[in-house]
Amino acid sequence: MMIIGCDFNPSVQQIAYVDQETGEYGERRFSHRGEAVAFYRSLAGKAVRIGVEATGNDRWFRKLMSELGYELLVGDASVIHASAPREHRMDKRDARHILRLRMENRFPAIGSPRRPTRNSGSCCYIAAGW
Repeated sequence: MMIIGCDFNPSVQQIAYVDQETGEYGERRFSHRGEAVAFYRSLAGKAVRIGVEATGNDRWFRKLMSELGYELLVGDASVIHASAPREHRMDKRDARHILRLRMENRFPAIGSPRRPTRNSGSCCYIAAGW
């Protein structure tokens, strides 16, 4: 299983990941959507669990994760940041922290996004706590 912590911003995506089968750990930074899409598609056939802070402008990302069949949990940003106080935010550190929370089953999920329907412009979430 691949576990990914993702710091998602409109212009970049910083991730930290662990492949639990091989023990491989890595970090990646995607400066445009094409790089991110290629990476996530390259994981086809693996079980993938992703944690990301609640954010806007992520409809394409939610749709892609749904198409690929990956588990995507959206976390409460204020709880995530409160659990790792620091003076300066940094994308790499945020991605590592989100990964750590997912691996330790402490990720403060507010829901799991469902794939938006064609007529739905809003974000729909499946309530957390199942």
